[in-house]
Amino acid sequence: MWARKKIDITWSDLLFGAWRTCFPPDRTRTAQGVESPWPNPEHTLACLSVRSGFDLLLAAMALPRDSEVLVSAITIPDMIRIVEHHGLIPVPVDLDPQRMSPTPDAWQAAVTRATRAIVIAHLFGGLADMEPLLEMARRHNLLVIEDCAQAFGGTGYQGHPDADASMFSFGVIKAGTALGGAVLRIRDSGLLRRMRAMQAAYPVESRWRYVKHLAKAAGFKALGYGPLCSLFVCVCRTIGWDYDQWVNRAARGFPGDGLFAQLRRQPSASLLAVLHRRLRNHDPCRAERHAAKGKALASALRESVACPGATVVPHTYWVFPVLVEEPKRLIERLARAGYDATQGQSLCVVHAPKDRPGQSPVVAEGILAKAVFLPFYPELPHRESQRMAEVLLRNIVDP
Repeated sequence: MWARKKIDITWSDLLFGAWRTCFPPDRTRTAQGVESPWPNPEHTLACLSVRSGFDLLLAAMALPRDSEVLVSAITIPDMIRIVEHHGLIPVPVDLDPQRMSPTPDAWQAAVTRATRAIVIAHLFGGLADMEPLLEMARRHNLLVIEDCAQAFGGTGYQGHPDADASMFSFGVIKAGTALGGAVLRIRDSGLLRRMRAMQAAYPVESRWRYVKHLAKAAGFKALGYGPLCSLFVCVCRTIGWDYDQWVNRAARGFPGDGLFAQLRRQPSASLLAVLHRRLRNHDPCRAERHAAKGKALASALRESVACPGATVVPHTYWVFPVLVEEPKRLIERLARAGYDATQGQSLCVVHAPKDRPGQSPVVAEGILAKAVFLPFYPELPHRESQRMAEVLLRNIVDP
């Protein structure tokens, strides 16, 4: 069976992480090494995660209580928890399914006197058009924050220079993963100084916690091999485990309660060392081959199957969703053909505030209700992606 996701890290990276856990480097110099490859490294900050960096950013911004923050209507639940934790009101802005980002008119219609900031997510690996949004934000004196957690593709895109903040994630299931870590680019130097000072007061994450991440990653990597994945799925079904829920829980970077206690930590030296190594060794050719494969699959499906955001350029195809009327039936058919697809449980649709029912994101709700995320990554051979497309097309012809 082709697993839903192959963790993007090598065995040598994992061994390097184990070595650096036992013999950690200097944290300060390693953090500087992580920050130095980015444009204007003096405006760059290495953090434990995007959630940690976003929490830092909102704390340092100190927006007035009950200020509204416009957000792309699909995100992860913790990002909304963080907005609300700071006394702010998240307001969803619905998506254009072709581009998987709100239109300029949708952003404009959502602005009120209480609006202070915008958080735009580049979803599924495609990049949203930033220019109209930035122009509108300048007119209204709004801060613009890019959530690039799903869009890292190496040096191809490193944040828009006019965005107030750009956030890149290297969590477990991300491209170029370091099993954690994030890089934030902050345009305002005064804001960045406040963020650095706040982060410096945090405790450093235990390096032994990173050992757990390494062990978990080794398990995920092993499950990426077809026979082991098939065996594990069979065992889960035999003993009554929900394989889908198990995988999603295991992939969470901050499980359980006490989210903010987990977020408010400095990255360990071993995590920073692995992140530095991954950034230094990133292979742009591999990413280009994967993008070309994604274009080919989208082309094969386009006339019969809705592929939200697949036509966006540039696109890394970090994940490949399709929209169907009966997602569970398609997932079962794909499983019988040897493909481990999922509806995805890590994303959520942001609910509109009770006093703003007009902002209800009906398009986003429809997308997540119908979405099936296909197994799609560089290791999937072209012939297998084409066979998967045939299974999908047969599902349309014979629902």
